[in-house]
Amino acid sequence: MNENEKLKKMIELKSDLISISAHQLRTSLSAMKWTFKMLIDKDVGDINPEQEGMLKKSLESSERMVKLVNEMISINHAEDISFKYNFDDIQIRALIEDVLLDFSEESYKKGVKLVFEKPKTKLSLVHIDDEKIRVVIQNLIENSIKYSEKGDKVFISNNQKDNFIEISVKDTGIGIPQNDQEKIFGKFFRASNAKKKEQVGSGLGLYTIKGIVEKHGGKIWFKSNNKGTTFYFTVPLSK
Repeated sequence: MNENEKLKKMIELKSDLISISAHQLRTSLSAMKWTFKMLIDKDVGDINPEQEGMLKKSLESSERMVKLVNEMISINHAEDISFKYNFDDIQIRALIEDVLLDFSEESYKKGVKLVFEKPKTKLSLVHIDDEKIRVVIQNLIENSIKYSEKGDKVFISNNQKDNFIEISVKDTGIGIPQNDQEKIFGKFFRASNAKKKEQVGSGLGLYTIKGIVEKHGGKIWFKSNNKGTTFYFTVPLSK
């Protein structure tokens, strides 16, 4: 076995260890989260206001930890990208609709409306790893909900342009400060106003999805002002 093969094997073992550990953590944290929720909802008996307050804090902490573990899994996949990608020809609209369904309860609780602006004509198939692009769409929608307020809307669209499909996620939330915009895709970077609104976060999400999109041969960019941000990314059509 030459040095390159040894290095590849070590990277694969590292990736597997992180992935297994992160998934085990997520499973345990999710079980804790639902236990707290059952107690708060009084499914197993009454609790007093003081107990309810403590349980709500514990639920919030477990939810933050689940999000961080999800980001660990995402960044691990992104950095091990050359070994783990499985490309196929799929219809991107179905994938977007599936992801939106995943966020329907979260957006409802936050009071943020998700609006899918579907194209009037059927689009061509795209050549992607659907699980990796799912991570991209999830990240953008999750951020849009997180940094929006009750009554805001998030608009998702997809359109065909030349040899690519362009997907956009537009929100009416807090926006990205001008001074932070050139660093927004940097590893571990979080915008100043994002840190004030949501203290817990790794700053890995946008860094991760940029790598995923670029490995597909696409590009990702955004436009932002004091009220709202629109992220765009492209993926190639099947040949």
